[in-house]
Amino acid sequence: MKIKLILLFCLVTSIVKAQEQLQYFRPNDMRGINVFETSKTDTVPFTGLKVKVGGNFEMEFQGLRNFNTATPMTKPGFTGNVNSLETLTNGFALPMANLNVDAQLEDGIRMNITLYLATRHHEDTWVKGGYIQFDKLLFLKSDVINNIMKSVTIKVGQFDVDYGDQHFRRSDGGNTIYNPFIENYIMDEFATEIGAEVYVHTHSGFFVMGGMTNGELDATVVAGTKIDSATGKPNQFDPAFHGKIGFDKQVNKDLRVRITGSGYTIHSANSSTLFGGDRTGSHYFNVMENQNIANGTTLSNENDYSPFSGRLNPGFSEEVNTVMGNVFLKYKGLEFFGTAEDAKGRAITEVKERKATQYAADLIYRFPQGKENFWVGFRYNTVTALLQGYTSNITINREAGSLGWFITKNIMAKAEYVNQNYEGYPSANILNGGNFHGAVLEASIGF
Repeated sequence: MKIKLILLFCLVTSIVKAQEQLQYFRPNDMRGINVFETSKTDTVPFTGLKVKVGGNFEMEFQGLRNFNTATPMTKPGFTGNVNSLETLTNGFALPMANLNVDAQLEDGIRMNITLYLATRHHEDTWVKGGYIQFDKLLFLKSDVINNIMKSVTIKVGQFDVDYGDQHFRRSDGGNTIYNPFIENYIMDEFATEIGAEVYVHTHSGFFVMGGMTNGELDATVVAGTKIDSATGKPNQFDPAFHGKIGFDKQVNKDLRVRITGSGYTIHSANSSTLFGGDRTGSHYFNVMENQNIANGTTLSNENDYSPFSGRLNPGFSEEVNTVMGNVFLKYKGLEFFGTAEDAKGRAITEVKERKATQYAADLIYRFPQGKENFWVGFRYNTVTALLQGYTSNITINREAGSLGWFITKNIMAKAEYVNQNYEGYPSANILNGGNFHGAVLEASIGF
């Protein structure tokens, strides 16, 4: 027993000693705010294998209320009015936690693996994904390649698809450190897919990225048997392509300017999840949901039958063609982050593409000068979309105000007041005349 304790102590000691800064790495704490793609700044010397074990944990207290004007309806297999909303009360929501393991394998070669330990969508542990990132290829022993790699980054594995800039600012299960608000966008563009991305950086601030993935969250090697309504042929699981071009520069000590344009396209998928790839769930719990449907739904490892409350998935499961533009401006403590998105796609049973557009604007002020560990912010987010089977567009609008405090670089507390409205839904839909509003408090740790 003593030998086991000594070995355990040695292991823990070795891990603690290895908690050093890694190369080309985004910190899991306050220092990672407003970090997008990792830079090519080479400031960390390589001294051997390093392992960093980190984690994220969040806990929130929700005080939201919801209502609608939908026509009462019954549904076969369920009891009661399936258009009535759950009665909400003030209380704590399910906490979420992540485990992050990062390793510096060689000079300029880093790997990551992230696990969702517990989330709203899956209460048991799931591997989110993992990837290896090359910023140097010294093992090839080529001066030409070494010079090229001074401007190039290569990422290979299963990772967050770098479509748009919002996914760098979103909450991801227990990791809410980077998000100044409680929730993500209404139309949450986030997916982990298997593939590769190549970045080319320039000293002037311009950069370009090209990537190819399998286009799936849940990879498969089984050939498709469903018939695509648009082609009349069996479904083909084509690769997805995405890219980004941008400019990101600290113009002077007070002003930073970042402007990017992104695109993602796939023409045939087993089940594209670019707008539904989150395996953690919304941070607004049970809003606009029905208790009768919940009672009649068989659950496996999910905490509730509808883990994405408050979001909209346009249902582009077969084909997706989407572009996004982002602007990030920071002058001293004042930040503006804007998004304009135009998405088109369809399900396998549809012949023609439908359209969804999203606009969002965040205005954040961080203070005091030089420390910026407090903030106040406001977000406006609106989505207009034509859903499958609908003849006219629906619109969802959200306004959210937030304030927050980094107690230390690893510990954050924030509060938000949100108001979200649903427009254009038919009277028989539970979201007809829908609204939810109220306050949410959240504490978060990242290391």
